[in-house]
Amino acid sequence: MSKFIIKGGGKLEGEVALTGNKNSALKLIPAALLAETPTTLTNVPLIRDVDVLLEIIEKLGAKVTGVGTNEVTIDPGSLKSYEPDSDLSSRIRASVVLAAPLLAKFGKAVITPPGGDQIGERLLDTHFSMMRQMGVTIERKDGKYLLEWKKRKKTDIFLEEASVTATEMAIMLGSSLGLETKLEDAALEPHIGDLIEMVRAMGAKIAGVGTNALSIKGAGKLKGTNHKVVPDHIEGGTFIVASAITGGRVTIKDYIPAHYKMILHYFKNMGVEFREGVESLEVLPSKLVAHKRKFQTRPWPGFPTDLMSPFIVLATQTDGTILCHDWMYEWRMFFVDDLISMGANIFIADPHRVIVSGPTVLSADFLYSKDIRAGMSLVLAALTAKGESVIDNVEMIERGYERLEQRLRGLGANIRREN
Repeated sequence: MSKFIIKGGGKLEGEVALTGNKNSALKLIPAALLAETPTTLTNVPLIRDVDVLLEIIEKLGAKVTGVGTNEVTIDPGSLKSYEPDSDLSSRIRASVVLAAPLLAKFGKAVITPPGGDQIGERLLDTHFSMMRQMGVTIERKDGKYLLEWKKRKKTDIFLEEASVTATEMAIMLGSSLGLETKLEDAALEPHIGDLIEMVRAMGAKIAGVGTNALSIKGAGKLKGTNHKVVPDHIEGGTFIVASAITGGRVTIKDYIPAHYKMILHYFKNMGVEFREGVESLEVLPSKLVAHKRKFQTRPWPGFPTDLMSPFIVLATQTDGTILCHDWMYEWRMFFVDDLISMGANIFIADPHRVIVSGPTVLSADFLYSKDIRAGMSLVLAALTAKGESVIDNVEMIERGYERLEQRLRGLGANIRREN
């Protein structure tokens, strides 16, 4: 395992360009397998989860070029297997999405329960309910799921919850059919819009974009395309927090205003000041004061769950007492034990809610990264803490953040990486 050594107390200043959206790239790569010809993805983030997913599809027989770069070409013409490598699949949650293109191509798929961050239960109920409505049969055997799609039918699907992954898989399956699929209670996150844009370019027809009621009609055979991965708004929100808690002035490039409406609303209610441009956001030195007492995550366009951990760090440096509530993952909040050891005034009400009183002076500590967002939040805490902190297991953070050490150093952070 590798470590970050961070000496806190400095202000972050300068410009930072956002990388490609992690959650988008991890769905666009499987979607490329739907086509008959190669697809080229640009602005692909250089993160470990992408590397693992590309290795999985290579083992399935797809030809991949550009691994380790921001431009990747995927040729599904040599795809030969419908069973992803179980060991690799157990490392990332996105592996379950491969069921959609494999069912479309082979009519069969063998799926290992997905892995990834240990932040709570990752039930597949909504995904399986959606697939059954489309005619997929599902059997669990020897710890794996055996999926078969013999009877492909026109159908109206109502999702039991607005699941992002179930929505993306339904879009992929529907795009492979020459029949119309109607999908209600679809999720609306920016990475879903990115997927829709790509499969449309591949030949699918999708109506209702931007609403939770989609009409999807495939083209029988989809063609490959060129597509640029949308910038990562979660990364953007993370850099907003980094600038605000260090009293810095950071300009975020590749900013898409429509992706930040609720995010900026929440940050504004914490006293964060900023100046919006057409494609950039400048975070200004701010007096952090809480103007609300309760902040909670909810499905898009609500505040995203992936930003709650950084938001809690922001709360430790903000004047006021607030309740932070993440309804989705019951273990998301447990990383606050590390913040408490650094001096934060946090009361854990239950697995989903914490009460934060600030501002508090944080002290350096030896820390361990438990998941992507929690690990990044410890980096944020270390940036504002007094003294030199050590964060172990940074490979976990690098699953979701590209070249973090170099980019933070470019903003003036005192950070180095040790193997």
